[in-house]
Amino acid sequence: MTTEFDLGALLAERGAERYELHAKHLNPQLPRMLHTIGFDKVYERAEGAHFFDAEGNDYLDMLAGFGVMGLGRHHPVVRKALHDVLDLDLADLTRFDCQPLPGLLAERLLAHSPHLDRVFFGNSGTEAVETALKFARYATGKPRVLYCDHAFHGLTTGSLSVNGESGFRDGFAPLLPDTAVPLGDLDALARELMKGDVAALIVEPIQGKGVHEAPPGYLRAAQELLHRHKALLIADEVQTGLGRTGDFYAYQHEDGVEPDLVCVAKALSGGYVPVGATLGKEWIFKKVYSSMDRVLVHSASFGANAQAMACGLAVLSVMENEQIVAGVRRTGELLKSRLTALIDTYELLADVRGRGLMIGIEFGKPSSLKLRSRWTMLQAARKGLFAQMVVVPLLQKHRILTQVSGDHLEVIKLIPPLVVDEADVDRFVDAFAAVMDDAHSGGGLMWDFGKTLIKQAVANR
Repeated sequence: MTTEFDLGALLAERGAERYELHAKHLNPQLPRMLHTIGFDKVYERAEGAHFFDAEGNDYLDMLAGFGVMGLGRHHPVVRKALHDVLDLDLADLTRFDCQPLPGLLAERLLAHSPHLDRVFFGNSGTEAVETALKFARYATGKPRVLYCDHAFHGLTTGSLSVNGESGFRDGFAPLLPDTAVPLGDLDALARELMKGDVAALIVEPIQGKGVHEAPPGYLRAAQELLHRHKALLIADEVQTGLGRTGDFYAYQHEDGVEPDLVCVAKALSGGYVPVGATLGKEWIFKKVYSSMDRVLVHSASFGANAQAMACGLAVLSVMENEQIVAGVRRTGELLKSRLTALIDTYELLADVRGRGLMIGIEFGKPSSLKLRSRWTMLQAARKGLFAQMVVVPLLQKHRILTQVSGDHLEVIKLIPPLVVDEADVDRFVDAFAAVMDDAHSGGGLMWDFGKTLIKQAVANR
């Protein structure tokens, strides 16, 4: 009997129900939130750094699926690799053989990762972090992992234990033994290490929440402290890795930093097949997998599947052949410099920071009386509303998708696909300046929307 299934026909028939289906069967708060802020768009297709709606209007993507779409959407090389691997009819995931693709991807990934020797492939960033936590605790024989205030390392139970945002942790205790230390505070790190039970410090070289970079010299000094106390340094490069900051890894901006374990994911997928990887030093892997009895002591049912490995290999090939990292450095410097130049023009614009194509735009209290009173009103209702007031007109009026960089933060984070070009930079900066002009005029639709957000914030208290 032949089974027929036409995906295109199903989408043509039921695609218009997308928001109703989600509200009924999935997270009910997502469509509610999207309707409230006017983000309930219907995107029909995507290419590179752009979405398109049914009318053919294009939208500039400055979010990249939270960093997943490093090469943009539907890169032809990655797309072809996925078609190729499906057409090969490989004997995938037999569990009792050694397929070539995982070894080839590990080899190519390690070529960009000096001082690291082996790779474990999982399915996501949070799984890469879970692996690093397990390996660090086993290799050191110590239970406690340190993390930095405001860190985000994932939402599964282990990675949630090293998540520095209380809003994510609340209600899910007890978690693993853990302690938060301020990013950049070596004295706080030393005090915790003196207790003798610390397995590792996990750190994002640039924190996604708020886009805060580790101070110069911190990672190297932290590494020295950790090793002195026989603890490990884990670099979470899930968002910052694979070229995002203008180097292959963000920790490589600082000389002498050699993490014991590194977590990557997101962009390695090419935007098609979920994949995560934990890279580590030889002695750690040999301690975890110390005998044939322990051959499956840590594994993943879908880890190292052929489709994910093919996408990863294609992504690295594109990055090398198209010199993606060098392009990120150039485009990122252009975007950051043009935004920084606006600080003196707009009193509501407090700071522009970040590296490469990971940029934070922070807003702050204005000096003029009229704007200050409006700012104070927003802050009293809920911190972060002004940043949301900027994000919404960027989408509604200028068709540019961005995000607020965390709950209760007056920061917008830009993490566009790494393939954005100078024309995209011009488009974003011009649109951002227009939105800021509107905000500083003291009236208009932007402040009307602010009133709506205030009412919503008060109603949710």
